[in-house]
Amino acid sequence: MDKIRVGFIGCGGNASGHIGRVLDIPEAEVVALCDVDQGSLQRAKERHSKASELPEFTHYQEMLEQVELDAVEISTPHTLHFEQIMAALDKGLHVLTEKPMVCTVDHARQVIAKAEETGKVLMISYQRHLQAQYRYVHNQIAAGELGDIQFISALQDQKWYQGTVGLWRQQMALSGGGQLNDSGSHLLDIALWMTGLEVAEVQAYMEYFDSEVDINSALSLRFRNGALGTIAVVGNSPTGGMWEDITIWGTKAVVYIRQGQIFYKTQHSNEVYEVNNLPGSTTPDQNFIDAILGRDQVQVPPECGLRVIELTEAAWASAASGQPVKVKSI
Repeated sequence: MDKIRVGFIGCGGNASGHIGRVLDIPEAEVVALCDVDQGSLQRAKERHSKASELPEFTHYQEMLEQVELDAVEISTPHTLHFEQIMAALDKGLHVLTEKPMVCTVDHARQVIAKAEETGKVLMISYQRHLQAQYRYVHNQIAAGELGDIQFISALQDQKWYQGTVGLWRQQMALSGGGQLNDSGSHLLDIALWMTGLEVAEVQAYMEYFDSEVDINSALSLRFRNGALGTIAVVGNSPTGGMWEDITIWGTKAVVYIRQGQIFYKTQHSNEVYEVNNLPGSTTPDQNFIDAILGRDQVQVPPECGLRVIELTEAAWASAASGQPVKVKSI
């Protein structure tokens, strides 16, 4: 093939960035757009002049049937991902989906099995796997530079509750859950991916306020290697923007990640130094195309999505029962 022909399922604000990045990849071509909202289609075309003449659809099944495609990118409400991923894989297409991959462990296992059956790329758009600072920490831990991981603490602070009132993200039928399943999905993923740890058990407490989905979440974790951890997702922050802190304690060193900045302290020194001049970053869209062309490995495989929903589903169950819940593994 001359170019990877990509169709977009979902063309809202999040998808707009993906569309622009794919349009800039020489080996890729955006060939169709799909969204149930005509306004989203119009805004996507207004933002990207190269997409202004593309065919558009309001039903993704019609796009899959009528357009010659090699791949799709999915940016739709969370609970729709499963059906759309399965349909695209059934058509022999490669798939890049926004987070969370799916909203149940059972669905995660089904899409992984389908991707293996079809031999197509299935990838999640957790962009931090492609960002230099998180890759640095991942590689340091993998190389043993932190020693054995003994504790991890992760915090996310966002004015999510107020910002999503009346929108699909607070509708269980479309979101599948609250901030833990939305922005929090990134936090769970990057903590698990950087450390390589697997969760054995979680005790969770959640506050819903007047929403049908979780807003504030407090998770206490026990990992399979004996390490402990805490994850806090504060969706009712009184301030705008987002704040994230992640600290990882090993037996040889500690790494502090503050708003994406990396600080490091070793057992041989009390000095905390900032890690700078890291190699460049890339994007899930570029990695997706490179993986299809065989130029790179998939940097965010679907197993990462399975790990995240395994923990998320167990946390929901724990919060509902008031008891610790064991996390099932692959």
